[in-house]
Amino acid sequence: NEMLLWLIACILGLIAVLHFFWGFGMSWGIEASIPWTRNGDTFSKPNSAASLAVAFSMMIAAAGVLMPYDPWLKAQSLRFMALILGLRALGDFRYSGFSKRIVGSRFAYWDTYAYSPACVVVAGLALLATIA
Repeated sequence: NEMLLWLIACILGLIAVLHFFWGFGMSWGIEASIPWTRNGDTFSKPNSAASLAVAFSMMIAAAGVLMPYDPWLKAQSLRFMALILGLRALGDFRYSGFSKRIVGSRFAYWDTYAYSPACVVVAGLALLATIA
């Protein structure tokens, strides 16, 4: 169980590092991280505040996974994390997740082959950690 928790925390930590990178102005890979509309515009404009908010959220989640606290509450937190990540993997039926309809962009490619599968993996690890 402890190894699963460390694995989840490391994955969330790596995601946080990438968002900190973007939050402090680096642009490597940013084009592949933003959904695009059918007419070629970005779905949203990336900004430092949003990137840093995601980074801090991922760090808090990673720390929460490793912190010692009530086992029942930790299991519920892991189940909630699995639910959120499962919903992210399912998507919004338009721009992201396995249900997306707008395909053909760099984001759509990476979302199909990396982002959404990663959500499924981490959700599965979180659920597994609740029973291991």
